[in-house]
Amino acid sequence: MSVHRGSCHCGAVTVELTGDPHDVCDCNCSVCRRLGALWSYHSLSKVRIEGALTGYRRGEEVLTFWHCPQCGCTTHWSPVDLAKDRMGVNMRLFAPELLARLSVYHHDGASA
Repeated sequence: MSVHRGSCHCGAVTVELTGDPHDVCDCNCSVCRRLGALWSYHSLSKVRIEGALTGYRRGEEVLTFWHCPQCGCTTHWSPVDLAKDRMGVNMRLFAPELLARLSVYHHDGASA
């Protein structure tokens, strides 16, 4: 099984993803459109994150968006309820060659 490694801009936070992502989601909700992230979705057990993080919960507070407190790069989002085994990883933190291999689909989160 493949392991992919990415990091924030300053390198203080690293993200390790076990398994190959198949595609990425470009969401236009009020948070995602501002972040500019491209999300791939994974089981919590398939992602390892190291480094200090700062979290932000919006509106209904079901997700926490995490970013590096030094450089500000958004690394991932995780569910507040950890029984929900799904998280989004910002694939823009990984090598451009990996991202180029992935298809992009659009989610109209603004209308959801």
